[in-house]
Amino acid sequence: MAYPDKDGFAARLTRWQNRLAAWRAQRSHAATGFVTTPEPRSIGLFARGKQLTAGNFLLAGHLIEASGKSLWDAPIDAPEFWAEAHGFGWLDDLAAVGDPIARARAQDWTWDWIAAFATGRGPGWTPDLTGRRLIRWINHAIFLMNGRDSVQTRQYFAAMSTQTMFLSRRWRASAPGLRRFEALTGLIYAGLALTGMERVVAPAVAALARECEAEVDADGGLPSRNPEELLEVFTLLTWAAQALGEAGQVVPQAHRAAIERIAPTLRSLRHADGALARFHGGGRGMDGRLDHALAASGVRAAPGSGPAMGFLRLGGGRTTVIVDATDPPAGPAGASAHASTLAFEMTSGRRPVIVNCGSGAPFGPEWHRAGRATPSHSTLTVEGYSSSRLTQSAPEVMADRAHVTQTRPTETADGHALRLAHNGWIATHGLTHSRLLILSHDGRHLGGQDELRAVSAEDRARLTAVMARKGAAQIRFAIRFHLHPDVDAAIDMGGNAVSLALKSGEIWIFRHSGAQGLSVEPSVYLEKGRINPRASKQIVLSGHVDSLDAVIGWTLAKAQDTPLAIRDVERDDVSS
Repeated sequence: MAYPDKDGFAARLTRWQNRLAAWRAQRSHAATGFVTTPEPRSIGLFARGKQLTAGNFLLAGHLIEASGKSLWDAPIDAPEFWAEAHGFGWLDDLAAVGDPIARARAQDWTWDWIAAFATGRGPGWTPDLTGRRLIRWINHAIFLMNGRDSVQTRQYFAAMSTQTMFLSRRWRASAPGLRRFEALTGLIYAGLALTGMERVVAPAVAALARECEAEVDADGGLPSRNPEELLEVFTLLTWAAQALGEAGQVVPQAHRAAIERIAPTLRSLRHADGALARFHGGGRGMDGRLDHALAASGVRAAPGSGPAMGFLRLGGGRTTVIVDATDPPAGPAGASAHASTLAFEMTSGRRPVIVNCGSGAPFGPEWHRAGRATPSHSTLTVEGYSSSRLTQSAPEVMADRAHVTQTRPTETADGHALRLAHNGWIATHGLTHSRLLILSHDGRHLGGQDELRAVSAEDRARLTAVMARKGAAQIRFAIRFHLHPDVDAAIDMGGNAVSLALKSGEIWIFRHSGAQGLSVEPSVYLEKGRINPRASKQIVLSGHVDSLDAVIGWTLAKAQDTPLAIRDVERDDVSS
């Protein structure tokens, strides 16, 4: 059970403070039982649970085959693996299986954790992981306690009491945002559920309300602009509100108002297939989590018509288009920000068509950096330059950020139109990127126009200077349309179009005007929960800036519907 040590005095000091707080928390009076019988709220995946029972540990993108071994004896040093292990999210998956073998694994690994780590050892003693772990222990208490003797029962409640008191002292050490929401929700959960812990509830409820006011903006968004993170925060807030309501306590107005603001924003960020748009480090979201959280919230608000956390949504028929329509997040909130300004994703029915590559964080630092660059998104790039640039020092945040200079949604006779522009290449080339998207009312036609132009006299002078330095070389650009791995793409019509075949039976045709080159090239789909990136393809329109501008038009049109005899309800990209 080896865990890598993180460098840095601040990190070592924090770990020492956490361990000291855990040691002190053991001296507190232990709870003896639950105030009321807990009900599970978190959802797991049956397939993942079966993998765990077979000894295949797939956590944070790492697959460890260790049949017959405890999870805590897995031969791996990756800190992200152990963070996920100590958070106990895998307990949801074992509970989803629910058979005697799954219960035995859950119980053995939980009491193994108590024996090895309950005194404050290991990497799991951080406020966010402790909050996450407590929620799972309480959610699945009946599953875990079945058949346990009195000694094991006392150990279980003593360990939960220690973690609760640790959280009451250390939740402030968690970073603002998702981690602090996890810590405070876990503290509220435990304070309401465990006998003798009532005193920690009121301060935690007040602190959670303050976090709602500080972190959830007036439009229901987070500073990180990560849709999946917004879903996780929303889920935690609904769980905390349900727990308070069931205990007969009042949910603060700030807490309730945050839930009411977030719900319509999440609906706006959801594609036709129910998945979230994949931007700024976020994935599609765990299957069922969004629907369950929206239902539990009791908020029936429809998607808003305006910006949702900086994204704009076009919808027609069974087609959705979601566009990154504002600047990337800055400062600490931009630690996972992507240079995705003006990029879009498109889904037809239950089938994603145009996507972004996604977060490469689960696959290592190089993939993480590559996934954040503009070429990993469905938008335009100039000579390989990202529209926003990362700092050279850790942590890598977006310091040189593209600024959206125009946002104009309109309704036309042809459909829903959106015109956007950003200045991400003015400093380097004097060029402004403008993008026009028009989705027909029936969702069968998406038209686009991308334009590079030197707008002001100063911009034209800068562009002229760049072109003079390059001499005979040209300023090249590429417009990328990354395709979901399930989309089959083939050059058609003598090289003038691309035919896209979906597994539902739909066929879409991509055409263009104004580009010097059209190609279908390799791409990757960076999907959380998988061991390796998935191979996919991308359509690339290429050309060069002629004189002081370049204008490229393109269309995506549905040429064939899903056959009437086929009901497209199955998904093939569920993590396994």
